[in-house]
Amino acid sequence: MTTDRRTVLAGVAAASLAGLTQAKAAAAKTSKAPIATTVYGKVRGAEVDGIKVFKGVRYGADTAPRRFQPALPPKPWTGVADALAYGPASPQTKIQEATSEDCLFLNVWTPALDGKKRPVMVYVHGGAHANGSGSDPLYDGVRLAKRGDVVVVTVNHRLNVFGYCYLAALGGPDLADSGNVGNMDLVMALAWVRDNIAAFGGDPGNVMAFGQSGGGGKVVTLMAMPSARGLMHKVATMSGQHVTAMGPIHATIRAKAYMAKLGLRPDQVDVLRTLPADQLVAALKMPDPLERKGSIIFWSVMDHGVLPRHPFYPDAPRESAHIPMIIGNTHDETRAFLGGDPKNFTITWEELPERLAPELVLDLEPRYIIARYRELYPNYTPSEVFFAATTAGRSWPGHLIQAEQRARIGAPAWMYQLDFGSPIDGNKLRAFHSFDIALVFDNLDKSGSKTGTGPAARKVADQMSEAFIAFARTGDPNCAAIPAWGKYTLPQRSTLAINEISAMVDDPRKEERELFAVAPFLKEGT
Repeated sequence: MTTDRRTVLAGVAAASLAGLTQAKAAAAKTSKAPIATTVYGKVRGAEVDGIKVFKGVRYGADTAPRRFQPALPPKPWTGVADALAYGPASPQTKIQEATSEDCLFLNVWTPALDGKKRPVMVYVHGGAHANGSGSDPLYDGVRLAKRGDVVVVTVNHRLNVFGYCYLAALGGPDLADSGNVGNMDLVMALAWVRDNIAAFGGDPGNVMAFGQSGGGGKVVTLMAMPSARGLMHKVATMSGQHVTAMGPIHATIRAKAYMAKLGLRPDQVDVLRTLPADQLVAALKMPDPLERKGSIIFWSVMDHGVLPRHPFYPDAPRESAHIPMIIGNTHDETRAFLGGDPKNFTITWEELPERLAPELVLDLEPRYIIARYRELYPNYTPSEVFFAATTAGRSWPGHLIQAEQRARIGAPAWMYQLDFGSPIDGNKLRAFHSFDIALVFDNLDKSGSKTGTGPAARKVADQMSEAFIAFARTGDPNCAAIPAWGKYTLPQRSTLAINEISAMVDDPRKEERELFAVAPFLKEGT
């Protein structure tokens, strides 16, 4: 088969024309792309369903040269930087995306770059203090921004050993803040919001910080940090039950044990600064020296400086008493952690005490607990007692303490309990820990959601997202989507029980609360 010169030239011309057309299309698309000006330089985003989206906006410099130290602001840039893809997450053991010590990036969703002062909703991701990032599909801000005419921000920051390894007692004065640099990253991100969000159509004087699980715990911790004052005007925590941080003695024990795992003596902190990041991540899989189960845990440290007190001990921080707060939990928290083991659904009464004991934080006799649950709920199976008691004796008390301590100083707080459960997996997981994320963000159809997209889930998402938007706007979650939501006070303990049809309930699960109230609650390993 032969090809004449004319055919070849025609093909070349067609390819050139196609390339020119594509180039023109790309140029047109670029010319229409939203561009915002930050104090460090301009960033170019994209438009998704009418919302301007900026991903991977740098708010801090690479932390690798300053490992275990407070981060520095980014260097200003010239031209327009693309903000079209999420930035790397902090190095971690649960790798689902690119990671790097150069991880100080945030993401912004906004209806318009028009100078309008919209409420700003800054979300801090969960994953304890060890894993996660602001780029999970459940945190996508398009629907929330569109529904509420708000600006949504998610953020990456340093985690685990990189963000919370306390080396103040082992290294020099430049490591005095090492146990809280992950939280200091969050303060830097909030300062970025203060200084830049007006360019994205947001109001720097109306910022709501909210987070789930470890993210909620970090937000609660910021309420006790002097450096965060004035940067948050409302706070919401979703199953973020931090009452205490880690004490400096226990934090030093963990740091020494971790260094030993790496073959380092306590006086070799300078070597720890220079080891490859992946080597530090691999060592995180060691058993925790204090809890003696699971992998080693690093989280916020009460260091007498960055964090001068525990978040909610001995009381609620009075310096944050003026900040309105939502405190939320799910009815079946521990099904998220323990529901993946099929054995937990076939427990016998004989096996239950031994199975229950290691899963409790509050130190009560398991047989005593079981007997009381059988009185309260005679139709419960051993598995139902197991999940209910582990939730009430492990994952619920911190939320109650936060609400009670706020009530004692007259600080405004609204409490919710999510009763609506997952229709997926044969009703095994129910209202599990993290189930409320998709509902608040109105992301029922996103990867990771177990809400389904049926009418009941739609009704619950409408209620939760509208209440959070109302709270961001005014500091009060009441809105047309929910029943009148009263503040949490003592002794009433009024709580919004969220379901397809929500209702106010005074002191829900009162008998379970009283059962575990006889023992003091401290976060494990404090």
